[in-house]
Amino acid sequence: QVQLVESGGGLVQAGGSLRLSCAVSGRTFSSYAMGWFRQAPGKEREFVAVISWSGRATYYAGSVKGRFTISRDNAKNTVYLQMNSLKPEDTAVYYCNTDSALYRDGRSLMTAYRYLEVWGQGTLVTVSS
Repeated sequence: QVQLVESGGGLVQAGGSLRLSCAVSGRTFSSYAMGWFRQAPGKEREFVAVISWSGRATYYAGSVKGRFTISRDNAKNTVYLQMNSLKPEDTAVYYCNTDSALYRDGRSLMTAYRYLEVWGQGTLVTVSS
């Protein structure tokens, strides 16, 4: 079974930066698209960014495009989310997850994450104004 361990969250002022990491085990990491998602207090979990299995394609939610960058290191079985120009509305628990099928570009994960059953504990990002 896949295991996901997110880290790197914290408290930051608006305009600041954070880099989140997600270590993945129990799956051939390099063969799967990966994504980041977030859940703000009182709201449903939402898509943030995905990266294809090869790392060549990335897709972002409109609210973070131009500020966040997703990347992956297949040698370390880790996916990253670099977050710049943070805003108070970015405050949420951030989660990563893997696609359910091999060798995809991640676009299906942008909506199919709602049906994934295994999640990590997430990492809390708090942006103060």
